[in-house]
Amino acid sequence: MSDTQPSSSTNLTHPLAPKTVRASAEDVFPVLKPEQIARIATRGRVRHVEPGEVLAAAGTQAGSIFVVTSGSIELVRQVRATQESIGALTAGQFTGEFSTLAGRRGIVTIRAREPGEVIDVKREELLNLVQTDSELSDLMMRAFLFRRTEIIAQGFGDVVLVGSNFCSATMRIKEFLTRNGHPYSYVDLDRDAGAQELLDQFHVGTREVPFLICSGQTVLRNPSNVEIADCLGFNETIDAGRVRDLVVIGAGPAGLAAAVYGASEGLDVLVLESEAPGGQAGSSSKIENYLGFPMGISGQDLAGRALTQAEKFGAEMMIAQNATRLSCEKRPYTLEIDSGTRLPARAVVIATGARYRRLKIDNLTRFEGAGVYYGATAIEAQLCKGDEVIVVGGGNSAGQAAMFLSQTAKRVHILVRSEGLAESMSRYLVRRIEDSPTITLHTRTEIVALEGNGRLQRVTWRDNMTGATTSHDIGHVFSMTGAVPSTGWISGCLALDEDGFIKTGADLSAEDLAAAEWPLARAPYLLETSRPGVFAVGDVRCGSVKRVASAVGEGSIAISFVHRTLRE
Repeated sequence: MSDTQPSSSTNLTHPLAPKTVRASAEDVFPVLKPEQIARIATRGRVRHVEPGEVLAAAGTQAGSIFVVTSGSIELVRQVRATQESIGALTAGQFTGEFSTLAGRRGIVTIRAREPGEVIDVKREELLNLVQTDSELSDLMMRAFLFRRTEIIAQGFGDVVLVGSNFCSATMRIKEFLTRNGHPYSYVDLDRDAGAQELLDQFHVGTREVPFLICSGQTVLRNPSNVEIADCLGFNETIDAGRVRDLVVIGAGPAGLAAAVYGASEGLDVLVLESEAPGGQAGSSSKIENYLGFPMGISGQDLAGRALTQAEKFGAEMMIAQNATRLSCEKRPYTLEIDSGTRLPARAVVIATGARYRRLKIDNLTRFEGAGVYYGATAIEAQLCKGDEVIVVGGGNSAGQAAMFLSQTAKRVHILVRSEGLAESMSRYLVRRIEDSPTITLHTRTEIVALEGNGRLQRVTWRDNMTGATTSHDIGHVFSMTGAVPSTGWISGCLALDEDGFIKTGADLSAEDLAAAEWPLARAPYLLETSRPGVFAVGDVRCGSVKRVASAVGEGSIAISFVHRTLRE
């Protein structure tokens, strides 16, 4: 790599400069002005460095950013047994990206290339800086965004996944890493010539795949999401014993909105997420009716931006942990999670959402992740390129999935049990589906059987008007129908409706409040449950509007009531 500064043109040559976003090199590696450096200097300490000195090692917590005031430093990544320089920063430039904001481990080593000085700015002071200095906040957040984009695109991460696209566990791990924005390299056992070399090097048998090489050393054989999160240190800096002003359960649009508004208004916020930010909306390929995005935005991009906002304001995110019980007898409330840890909170916002209803087919579990999917992202779209696919469902999520898949699939079959799409899907999606030459709508139709050896190979559906069944050699089914609330863990603590959704505000009857021994003279606030200071927002709430904008609105509104309950 050249040691010269990158060009200022939009045709970027720097290896960390985003190639998928039009931006100048100065956006990615901006040079700070003297007055900007002076403001940063008040937040950090000047440090003299010598050639070869390691300022931060890959795999350790990214606790600082470094602003170069003289000399130069370089970014180094580990490639097998050797180290490779991937960039040099000179006077006025700074290190850091989103792992620093989140308090996670750095994925590159930062070391001095020649004698000089840097300003060492600790993470806490960096957060203060981006919260209070608008100019520097815009400049740094933009740089962090472009850096993370290219790190992911180039696979410069500390993870290597070895697996097969025909394996459900491989798909699960891919989705977990992708949706959590963690860069990784992928070795396909079915296509990559070097796959066997890796198997031999790490003494892994073919029956033990997929396996994950974490930080270049640790080998995880078919790991759970919890094991991956632990190996990558996603949650290691979180103080679980601290009493928080607010714990948000679920990081879909509603939960992320609550985190952004809560943290930006000074609350100590912890977000608990079982899988990855975005929730059900996070698997949407394109949301076109969300205010302010006329060209549309993917659910993953929307969730990533919201998470960055929340972390910018100081909210923390605990990944790959489910809430298992809410102890609501007294305040502060206590949340128990998978690991057995108890999280105390003065207030709670429940945003666990709803999941798609599973098809009523006996052998369904055999094909989940191996032909049956509950989201249509780029990962799944790549698998079914040139094939026929089935989308089950008549809502907007199903319509968005059908349109997205139709770009690469040979044929998309939409199956609905109703007479059409008009009552359940936005008109703009209905019109596009009607006009698409590669989409076929089958009304009053449902899947009755799935067949395959190891993965889905054949689907049988029934026309409920005639009773006739037909079989088709189709290996991809996207199920996006119905809504089942994620409330099984509440265990009688809160009042639920007959379908298991959480009742809030005016929906709570006198009997509900009496059963919960409501202790206050006032009635529950809007979005407040049968327990004071516990709120429900988004799809998990009884009577919610199943739209992203509505979920975001509820999450933000809930914070105004959280403030009131904290003053009580």
